[in-house]
Amino acid sequence: MSELFKNIEARTRLAGTNKLEILLFTLGVDQRTGRRETFGINVFKVREVMRTPAITAAPEMPAAVEGMVSLRGVLVPVVDLGRYVGVGGNAQRDIMIVTEYNGHTQGFLVEAVDTILRLDWSQMRVPPDMLTANLGGLVTAVTELQDKKLVMMLDVEKVLAETTSQDDQFMFKGIEPIEGAKYTVFFADDSSVARKQIERTLDVLGVPYVGSVNGRMAWEELQKAARHAEATGRKVSDVVSLVLTDVEMPEMDGYILTKSIKSDPRFAGIPVIMHSSLSGMSNQQLGTSVGVDEYVPKFEPQRLAETLRRLLGRDAPQTRAS
Repeated sequence: MSELFKNIEARTRLAGTNKLEILLFTLGVDQRTGRRETFGINVFKVREVMRTPAITAAPEMPAAVEGMVSLRGVLVPVVDLGRYVGVGGNAQRDIMIVTEYNGHTQGFLVEAVDTILRLDWSQMRVPPDMLTANLGGLVTAVTELQDKKLVMMLDVEKVLAETTSQDDQFMFKGIEPIEGAKYTVFFADDSSVARKQIERTLDVLGVPYVGSVNGRMAWEELQKAARHAEATGRKVSDVVSLVLTDVEMPEMDGYILTKSIKSDPRFAGIPVIMHSSLSGMSNQQLGTSVGVDEYVPKFEPQRLAETLRRLLGRDAPQTRAS
């Protein structure tokens, strides 16, 4: 299976071109439809694919978490994706996709892996409402292949959030509102979990926002705001204070969104924060190359709040450490 991941350095150069590569896999037959659906995960999040080693069961874990495996001396939680998604029944899932994102390493049990597919983000579409409802918001994007096969991208950030214990109250503890500030933050993220956390952070700060589910929609909102500012004789920075963007998004990714903002003189001086689960140094460097002002890993609301406060440019109270 290591053949799937040859020339990984060449793949990192896809970032910034609105292209991606996804690893296709199956989980078993969906009992509701009688079909074997195809799912995908961005190769950037995949560390390796392997036969599942011995799993040690652990007490008090979420239902879909099978237990832990030891990988080169590190204990890694293992999630049965079929059980989590609710497809595949008792299908044998003895292939493990080892993923790394949001600073966490975890294994996903799948029935089989197929191939790595190179696509343009413009080929990835926001999933229809019916599909989103049927799978509980687990699909962030869909695309149709030449053979009419539908590929669904799973919201792996949602999987991580729901299979690990996180103290939400502690995560937001000590974040103080920005008193008397008049800002508007525009943000884009295709993950429902990430959007909710961004919204909660901005709500605690008391900062209004305009949210979008991908870069294309965010760019449309930004252009609308720019036209409104021009029509009312104001600077664009009076109506757009800051842009916060994910990297991986259907139709337009965060790199292309940032390039569009930074190449448009109307948005001069408006900071862009890249907010991503791809926390590797290479991704941060790529963000810098397209003009990103700051890089903040996902699921660190206090760090995000501090960065927002600083870039919004007010001497407001700082986040308390306790």
